Amino acid sequence: MSRNMTGEKAVVRNSDMDESMQSLAVELAGGALERFTVEKDIASHIKKEFDKRYGPTWHCVVGRNFGSYVTHEVHNFVYFYIGTLAFLLFKAG
Repeated sequence: MSRNMTGEKAVVRNSDMDESMQSLAVELAGGALERFTVEKDIASHIKKEFDKRYGPTWHCVVGRNFGSYVTHEVHNFVYFYIGTLAFLLFKAG
């Protein structure tokens, strides 16, 4: 568990990603939560930052209730919660 910028604990549920990338994802999510109110905008911010830092093509889903089944590149997947909000971030393509 790590804390994000909002002070809430991030709980990682599943990850195939190194610790530094995982920490960045949580940090970006916390910053996006402070900056945006619409889940689509939060997801877009995180996706664009990961595209910029690690190359395309990243996908990000943010929400309170969704199911997923994805194929991702090795070492490029994280699924975590901040409060009741879930974040799914992965690279594919």
